[in-house]
Amino acid sequence: MTYKTKGVCAREIEFEVDENHKVHNVQFVGGCSGNTQGIACLVEGMDAEEVIKRLKGVKCGFKNTSCPDQLSIALEEALNK
Repeated sequence: MTYKTKGVCAREIEFEVDENHKVHNVQFVGGCSGNTQGIACLVEGMDAEEVIKRLKGVKCGFKNTSCPDQLSIALEEALNK
């Protein structure tokens, strides 16, 4: 799935959610390379609901969202499809 982000430096997030709701192959396009690679490594193989629980609401500086928060929103959309 590809999710177009809103309000962050990364332009989009590409990822997969398997039939068991496990998260795989997360890639951020744009954004802070080290941070987004770290997030991608940490969530690999995790249950999507757990990722959402941990990352939802994380803010970046004065922004109301962040790359981790945008990933949680993308995963919610993916699970609701």
